[in-house]
Amino acid sequence: MKFTFTSWRILSSIILLFSAFLIVNGQPKEDPKQLEKEISKAGNNTQKVELLIRLSDYYLTKEGEIKSDIDKANQLRQEGQKLSNSLGYKLGTGKLMLLEAQITREKGDSKTAQKKTNEALSYAIKNNLSVLPDIYRELCAYEGYEEEDFRKKIKYLELAVPLYKKYKFFKKEGDALKDLGDYYSIIGENQKSLELLENAVNIYKSIGFKELQGVYTLMSGNYGILQNAQMSLQYALLAEKTAEYVDDKSYQWCTIYNHLGLAYYDVLKYTQAFANFEKSLDLAVKYKNISDINVLTYNLASLYCQQKNYRAALRTLKRTEKTYPPTDELTKVRQLFMFTICYSLLKQPHKAEPYYQELLKKYKESEVGLYYKLNGIIIYLQNSGHAEETYAYLEKFKEFAKKSNQLILYSQIELLTYQSDHANKKYESAIKHLKQHQIFRDSLFNMEKLKHSEALELQFETEKKDKNIKLLTHQRKLQEAKIQNEKVIRYVFIGSILVLLLFAALLYNRSRLKSNANKKLESKRKQIDEQNEQLKKLLSEKEWLLKEIHHRVKNNLQIVISLLNTQSAYLDNEDALLAIQNSQHRMHAMSLIHQKLYQSDNLSTIDMSWYIYELIAYIKECYSSEKKIQFTMDTEKVFLDVAQAVPMGLIVNEAINNTVKYAFPDDRKGEVKVSFKSVENDSYELIISDNGIGLPKDFNIDETESLGMNLMRGLTDQLDGIFSLENEDGLTIKITFKKNIEMETSK
Repeated sequence: MKFTFTSWRILSSIILLFSAFLIVNGQPKEDPKQLEKEISKAGNNTQKVELLIRLSDYYLTKEGEIKSDIDKANQLRQEGQKLSNSLGYKLGTGKLMLLEAQITREKGDSKTAQKKTNEALSYAIKNNLSVLPDIYRELCAYEGYEEEDFRKKIKYLELAVPLYKKYKFFKKEGDALKDLGDYYSIIGENQKSLELLENAVNIYKSIGFKELQGVYTLMSGNYGILQNAQMSLQYALLAEKTAEYVDDKSYQWCTIYNHLGLAYYDVLKYTQAFANFEKSLDLAVKYKNISDINVLTYNLASLYCQQKNYRAALRTLKRTEKTYPPTDELTKVRQLFMFTICYSLLKQPHKAEPYYQELLKKYKESEVGLYYKLNGIIIYLQNSGHAEETYAYLEKFKEFAKKSNQLILYSQIELLTYQSDHANKKYESAIKHLKQHQIFRDSLFNMEKLKHSEALELQFETEKKDKNIKLLTHQRKLQEAKIQNEKVIRYVFIGSILVLLLFAALLYNRSRLKSNANKKLESKRKQIDEQNEQLKKLLSEKEWLLKEIHHRVKNNLQIVISLLNTQSAYLDNEDALLAIQNSQHRMHAMSLIHQKLYQSDNLSTIDMSWYIYELIAYIKECYSSEKKIQFTMDTEKVFLDVAQAVPMGLIVNEAINNTVKYAFPDDRKGEVKVSFKSVENDSYELIISDNGIGLPKDFNIDETESLGMNLMRGLTDQLDGIFSLENEDGLTIKITFKKNIEMETSK
């Protein structure tokens, strides 16, 4: 019995990130004594108003919830308000109106605070004040934590960001983009979230802001949800490195350790995952953050469950169950769910039943934590001998999945349906659902599940063959009875017409000869049919094996790329990093071929127009933040076999990479044209040209030590082609080679 960890990862990331950022972002960095000195020296002018606002904000956002700090903040605000009104300083008045709303919210009166924020909004819009984007950000604080609430927050921030940019408040623009990325991640738009977070990083770097660990942690979480384990680990490690570099002493380490644990889990490094979860939990306990304690306890227990160590998962849950009981409904549901499945999968339904009953009760009361309720109920019923009762809950699960439309939910439904069908001995249906689950989880290819599917399929085929054998035996007996009846009739006929004995003998002899001929023909027909079936089976197996080989080769190349990517995080040598990057690009060029062959019904040829487009798109993505290069592609739909496609792909990879790196120095704009077409005499022509700086005038291709240039020439020789360069108004590389005739004849 199995279940997935990925969906738990999503919720764990969101909950922990939320609590951590609320704590970290609230820590002020002003020096109150210095501000007080400046206020005492300032006259009754707008400068003094701004200083009073800064000091008031310091006491408002100071760590801890001390009443005297809030009172001090309000006193300074009132002083500033009085002076601003006397000066007619509209910007100061707008800022102080916002500050009053924030102080009111901090006191716990959210309703009045929201009203004051809207008053500040109207005043700022009317007077066109630069405090307007800050007010939009404040409005986010009055929304809840449902998806609709987060979408409202997104609308406020999308109004704030361009205003921050307009007024050149770069730090606040970066903060707003970070929050916006966080909210998009929560509603499941992770790619959009990554784009916003990249923009935030660029802004922070442009102003020299170095405390980027929070943004990197968010990016790690997004990549993890998108199942890009390598990038998730890369940004989690970058968050850790950045936090150490800036000497971060805050609670944000709790979030960093959690994401490191999740990222290490995704690359199957369970020891490191456990270690980081434990460190994160220690911090949560130190700060007595009950919600994070419950999230991390759940993460550890989930990881134990994934390794089928359910007893260790139970020990982990019981460690914090009494000391830090969950306070919110969702966490209570998750805890009940975990106890239910642990006892169920340990085949202890009597211990699981109390938790199951409570889970069932909550299921009937509300839809909070519906994913966990449905999973827990179904797994309990499957393991307690009531698998036939699971189908109604599976239908509810499908309705829930349609609303959220997340692939991981469909994958989980197919897996649970397979388990129910298997428990009910519906093997044919079980095979179908298991295969569908494997399709959903192809990126996390699991050989164990494939073997289980094959074993189940074998079991089903065996039963089917047993039925066929029984049917054939029955048909044989009928045939024997029929033959016996024919003999009796023949002998009666011979005995009854003695006069026609000679004619009957001749007729009988003729009948026997014909019968023997028919039997021989029937025997040969059966042999031919059997051979045809065997050939079909062998052909099918061959195609499956070829696809499997391409899939494995693609996966192995991706693993090597990932290993090189991970290794590059620990290298400082630019030549080594460049060599690793070049190797990754070459391996990706080959990986694309095997990926296309695996996904295609045609296992022998590659559509090079698609391949060149995908390869250039990948290279553009690799250099998107550095180069301003326009690519123009003019390619025909040409199909090449693997023997020609691989060297061809490597040539394109080398040429484009060299062009991007060297043709346009100093961030110059430029254009690269790629043409690949059929020409006369059954030949193909590849032309890659650019309007860059070209090669040095004294460049000699026969004396060059460039690996890329030599590699392209060598690969052209492998294609039996002609390689030429034209160094005028940029560089043009032309390669002409013949069509593979063997491929044509093999078709």
